[in-house]
Amino acid sequence: MSTALRMPSTGLRDRRDRPMRDLRISVTDRCNFRCVYCMPKEVFGKDHAFLDRNELLSFKEIERISRIAAAHGVRKLRLTGGEPLLRRGIEDLIARLAALRTPEGDPLDIALTTNGSALGVKAAALKEAGVTRVTVSIDSLDDALFQSINDVRFPVSRVLAGIDAAHEAGLGPIKLNMVVKRGMNDGEILDMAARFKDTPYSLRFIEYMDVGTSNGWSLDEVVPSAEIIERIGTVFPLEPVAPQVPGEVATRWRYRDGGGEIGVISSVTNAFCGTCNRARISTEGKLFTCLFASEGHDLRALLRGGADDDELAAAMASIWGARDDRYSEIRSSLTPELRQARDRIEMSYIGG
Repeated sequence: MSTALRMPSTGLRDRRDRPMRDLRISVTDRCNFRCVYCMPKEVFGKDHAFLDRNELLSFKEIERISRIAAAHGVRKLRLTGGEPLLRRGIEDLIARLAALRTPEGDPLDIALTTNGSALGVKAAALKEAGVTRVTVSIDSLDDALFQSINDVRFPVSRVLAGIDAAHEAGLGPIKLNMVVKRGMNDGEILDMAARFKDTPYSLRFIEYMDVGTSNGWSLDEVVPSAEIIERIGTVFPLEPVAPQVPGEVATRWRYRDGGGEIGVISSVTNAFCGTCNRARISTEGKLFTCLFASEGHDLRALLRGGADDDELAAAMASIWGARDDRYSEIRSSLTPELRQARDRIEMSYIGG
């Protein structure tokens, strides 16, 4: 066995002493939605050139990267996209990843983020393959608004049915993500809170972020998490909840009457770069050390160029060891012109 797979479980540390614990893997750059804040039709239309199949990492290549990442300290794998359930045979990949073990012999946490469109038919198979839990994106309960956001006339009722199917299949605890954009769906905040209060689901409100360059992001369209908590708290009293694990991105609040909890992800107004322990693998095998990165590091070239596990492990260690990203912390110090001029990878390419 390669010595790369017997590394100390303390794992890698970057230049800011942040460990690599969470690996997010984009398995496809395609999506059946055209959400206006992520893959707007004006950019990702019928003529958009998506990656060819041979450009994607194979399941074997993803498994190999994940195995070495686990030896480096990664304990959680999250499959993203695009829409990951569009990747043919995704259950086979999940089964491969579920069979991996940490140096201590523990299984990895296998999570998946989805728009929920296929959960109704896929939930049971995902659970059987080894998915631990799912996160579902849902930005409105109003069907007309939901369809205008996804821009493909997909009804919210089918996503809600998929969420319930995932719960019945045992894919919990299920988290629901709502990206809040002022003037688009911020009027839905209270309705969303009321709908998922007293349910098994944890609703998280995400500040609208400047990921990529195609969504026309403006700071004026950001609804600060503090405002979201204030709006909800005036109707449903809340109290803060301590973090469960280091590097947790959501600040958690629970209803004082015991009706569950919500979370807010404040990448814009309260950056959490200092504890960020996430790395990302793009669809064609580039390693990104920040969601707002301008460029990645090509692991696919190593995989297909004959590199052995030791060489691949050394490359990953070198990349993470040089990491010094903290874009969200410095965003406010950049002028609008500098923010606009800075290249950033699209969300659909790198995953959330």
